[in-house]
Amino acid sequence: MKRVWLLVAVALLVPSLAWAQEEAPKIEITFWHAMGGWRVPLIERMVEDFNLQFPWIHVTVEYKGSYTDTLNAALAAARAGEGPHVFHSFEVGTQLLVDSGIIVPAEDLIDQFGVIVPWQDYIPPVLNYYRVNGRLHSFPWNSSNPIVYYNKSILDAAGVTLPRKPTYDDIIAVSQAVVDAGLAEYGITWPVHSWFFEQWMANQGVDLVNNENGRAGYATEINLLHEAAIRIVEWWKYLYDNGLWVSPGRSWSQARQIFVSGQSAMLISSTSDVRAMENASVEQGFELGTAFLPIPTGVERHGVIIGGGSLWVTGGHPPEELEAAVTFVTWMSQVAQDIRWHQGTGYFPLRLTSLQALELEGWFDRFPNYRTAFDQLQETQLITATQGAMMGVFVEARSIILDAVEAVLAGDKTIQQALEEAKATIDQALLDYKELMEG
Repeated sequence: MKRVWLLVAVALLVPSLAWAQEEAPKIEITFWHAMGGWRVPLIERMVEDFNLQFPWIHVTVEYKGSYTDTLNAALAAARAGEGPHVFHSFEVGTQLLVDSGIIVPAEDLIDQFGVIVPWQDYIPPVLNYYRVNGRLHSFPWNSSNPIVYYNKSILDAAGVTLPRKPTYDDIIAVSQAVVDAGLAEYGITWPVHSWFFEQWMANQGVDLVNNENGRAGYATEINLLHEAAIRIVEWWKYLYDNGLWVSPGRSWSQARQIFVSGQSAMLISSTSDVRAMENASVEQGFELGTAFLPIPTGVERHGVIIGGGSLWVTGGHPPEELEAAVTFVTWMSQVAQDIRWHQGTGYFPLRLTSLQALELEGWFDRFPNYRTAFDQLQETQLITATQGAMMGVFVEARSIILDAVEAVLAGDKTIQQALEEAKATIDQALLDYKELMEG
């Protein structure tokens, strides 16, 4: 009889113990990101999976708008003592965030909590960008570079082929051929964005700013009057004036739509658009091809800069919350998540192990357009130009460069005049920032 009552007591106790375990308080952390569109549900599913795998931690995820919106929101919230534990920022926010005082460097966190991260398994250029003064400050996540997407069906009908590593002249020739044949209204499109200007400077092996691209000290001068810069804008102007490039303004989505609809035969955009472009090509009934970013004819190809963003951890939180944040950000780049993110978006794998797994399953053989950006990165020379510039006023500088380019396209200013004025304005902003930081 005693045994029966004991079993009954245990049976009654088990549900109560389970209930108590379920109701145990979780470590709550917040994660803000800047990935809109079709990427939002993917990120939300990944966060749900993390919460299931780590039941003592609960991550609340929120889309905060554009990269700039997310950066500004994180800075304002952290300074008010209400910052998210983890936030997502673009690569050009690195200098500002390092100087902001709101973040805890990635390597400091890893040392503090004894987390083992196999950095040797990460692609060197990815780590190279976010390493400042020898220390990694953020956790790489969505890394990209620009590639050319082309409608192979249109090019085949025009009897032309785009080389895998095209030059400016190749783009002109292919554009002229498809336009002359009446197969597309324009040859190529891309959004008017300084990111492409920066990439074309790096691909020519030229630092965007002085002091070793801002890596050896605060930059005080931008190289807008270098022959490499002039070559870029001259090419843009030629394509525009000859009706070969249609400008969608600063809209990335409009550029994609122009290409997908067949108005242009080629598009220059981020590798993060591979999944969307693959889907669109099937829906629209054309064959999609991809190629490296074009470079000026006769110029050595030096490679590209890491684009996209990384994950930053803010300070001012209790140790258990910081440790939970580190658990989350390192999980986000584990091999399983790395592969999932790559296949769901087109951002290239961060890990060599991820690449090996994808190769073993024949992923790149079946979907070669996913390989292009990674091959382009692998062939990139590790020099300061391709490491990426460091500027505390990068967002402002981008806007000034775009204003200059748009003035040239509109015929309001000559290339020399527009670049001289832009350089003077940016140089002053760089000096002001340096004085602020060192004062």
